[in-house]
Amino acid sequence: MRVTMIKKTLTDGSACTKCWEAEDRLRRMNLWDRIDRVLTIDADTPGGEGRALAERLGIDRAPFFVVEDEDGETVYQSVMLLIRRRLQEEPAAPSSQPDPAAISASLAKSTPGEIVTWALKRYGADCTLAFSGAEDVAVLAMAAQTGLPFSIFVLDTGRLHEETLAFIEHVRTHYNAPIERIAPDPTDLAQFEAEKGLFSFYDDGHEECCALRKVAPLRRVLSQKRAWITGLRADQSPDTRTAVPIVQLDPTFEGRDGALLKVNPLIHWSSEEVWAYLTENEVPTNPLHAQGFRSIGCEPCTRAVRPDQHEREGRWWWEDTTKKECGLHLAQDAPEE
Repeated sequence: MRVTMIKKTLTDGSACTKCWEAEDRLRRMNLWDRIDRVLTIDADTPGGEGRALAERLGIDRAPFFVVEDEDGETVYQSVMLLIRRRLQEEPAAPSSQPDPAAISASLAKSTPGEIVTWALKRYGADCTLAFSGAEDVAVLAMAAQTGLPFSIFVLDTGRLHEETLAFIEHVRTHYNAPIERIAPDPTDLAQFEAEKGLFSFYDDGHEECCALRKVAPLRRVLSQKRAWITGLRADQSPDTRTAVPIVQLDPTFEGRDGALLKVNPLIHWSSEEVWAYLTENEVPTNPLHAQGFRSIGCEPCTRAVRPDQHEREGRWWWEDTTKKECGLHLAQDAPEE
């Protein structure tokens, strides 16, 4: 594999800011020696190998990277994507079953970012992020900063707000991160809707609909992984989440090798701490939050809340507070596919 970096110099001879930042990141991560050659596009000088390559590939922004291997040429316009996909070695599979209690104890004083880094160093792309709300995009931002490999997915239930769908696309482009869309089984969904309609949950409870639209698709994606990172916070659901540890063996789902490690880096953070992180790091957020939606799920099951209400009161508001879980984080709510 041969990696070429194409960067640009300005009229005063200095490197463009993004080019400098990309090189600096590679050097700080001890990956600069993985770049085989550097071509420069001089703002004041026509021609040159770098400009010719950019014109051939139809790219008008620098920096960008060209990877040549047995499959041909691959272009990366994001240094983070280049690092995750081509420069960062995949971590070796863990040789033994981890001890979640011991790991949680060792990480008790770690920041959420340090916990995310620990998980990605151990599992890499075998560790996936479940992207949905404000907490999840905070975790995604932390993961992106590490430069380590990971995967991301979103449960597209077919009932998400239009604002949420647009937000997912915004996050994908903002972090240049491929987000895999996981949908319900279309045959099962069609049968369910034909038999029970689109709003049976108002009368029968939300568990059956969530099992079909969320739990079964989640089981499929997690069955191919060794670990996943959630955005769970203990104070989201005081009735069900106060005892959740930093690291645990998932009580609901199995991974590729059987037991699945579940990592909850934000479990001890408050909503205020999450939003402080989002603001300080200029992390994108769902526009529905500004409309009073503090916990966002499917459109028919989510509504805005008043400032004096708990955030989960906007989810399945017609049901008892002890039932405000969709089944993703409670073993008893996870039916077999």
